[in-house]
Amino acid sequence: MQTVRQMSDVVVVGGGAAGLAQACALVDALGEDLRVAVIDRGDFASSVGGDPRAYALSAGSKHLLDRLGVWGAIADKSQPITSIDITDSSLTDAFRPRLLGYDNRLESGEPGTYVVREAHLRAALIAAARSRSGIRLVGNAEVADVVVGASAAAVTLQDGAEHVAPLLVAADGRKSAVRERVGLKIVAWSYDQIGIVTTVKLEKPHAGRAVQHFLPAGPFAVLPLPDDHACITWSENARRGAEIMALDDAGFRDELALRFGHRLGDFAVVGPRASWPLGMHLARAMVAPRVALAGDAAHGVHPIAGQGLNLALRDVAALTEVVADAARVGLDIGGLEVLQRYERWRRTDSAMSAATFDALNRLFSSDWSIVRTLRDAGLGLVDRMPHLKQFFVAEAAGLTGNVPKLLRGEAV
Repeated sequence: MQTVRQMSDVVVVGGGAAGLAQACALVDALGEDLRVAVIDRGDFASSVGGDPRAYALSAGSKHLLDRLGVWGAIADKSQPITSIDITDSSLTDAFRPRLLGYDNRLESGEPGTYVVREAHLRAALIAAARSRSGIRLVGNAEVADVVVGASAAAVTLQDGAEHVAPLLVAADGRKSAVRERVGLKIVAWSYDQIGIVTTVKLEKPHAGRAVQHFLPAGPFAVLPLPDDHACITWSENARRGAEIMALDDAGFRDELALRFGHRLGDFAVVGPRASWPLGMHLARAMVAPRVALAGDAAHGVHPIAGQGLNLALRDVAALTEVVADAARVGLDIGGLEVLQRYERWRRTDSAMSAATFDALNRLFSSDWSIVRTLRDAGLGLVDRMPHLKQFFVAEAAGLTGNVPKLLRGEAV
């Protein structure tokens, strides 16, 4: 059988939010003549399905999506988070006092976070990619091999097709096939937790307020969605979580009610439920000759702060700027020196975020009375420091430090 070889300027493996945003951002920065192939195991169906997940997108991520022309397609399906309440209690406590509450707005008045369903974001990104003539979507494709040469990287698919480009971006998730095949190692560990997600309809208007209950088994977050719906993102002990997932609908709702609290009244479960094991990993290096890791291929963090996709889009913004700067002065966009600039830009933030979210999960998943007393005192102290709370909002919004242009809403 004759090998079908496709030549591109960039090959992106991974057609999730990070991979699609990366392809669109590169084409926008360097023009429609740039040829980008996006390869994914899925079929790039754009219809909204039954995935119950939702993303808490930072203001910086919203700025990036706006520059890509994606935000307009999901703006009316998004819900700004305008305030956040945090509690810390045992599961059986009848009353959960608010230990920390704050206005989730930047100094400009813009909300620091927006909640968008995964299916809506994916559909909008697929449509954006299809609207750019420089992007070719290759669906239902499994990576069989990756070979890196002096001037290009070649990705061979299970069907024998070969995609070759000077730059290969691995955005293919936590179990990245590209990362494994080019020999980039990770540091990783698993938590004795699973993540559970579902959608509920609230009895009372949420008014844009998110609630984070810190419970002994892990954080339980109520993220507001349009029309007084909410996405429940729940970390639970792995064994107990498996038992909860196996319950019938009534039993599952009872377990949800134990954790939900009373701030938003009663609720009805209106969406499917899903679960996945929780773990942390960090690539020892984010780049190799011709190869750059982005998103979950580079770093996987605990969902305690809902920052996984925001970190991925920070990668997208930084890599786009680095590649565009190199291309405009005639440098090799897949050369190691060029890619190491991207790694230096993103390495510290990725490592610090992973370590911080790991520490927070361990701290707030402990039910030792002395630990609870100390952390509750800390939350109470922060609650009385408005300038510190404003800094936390700006940090979570992705707008502190050396911020890439796309996160500032600027063209690259």
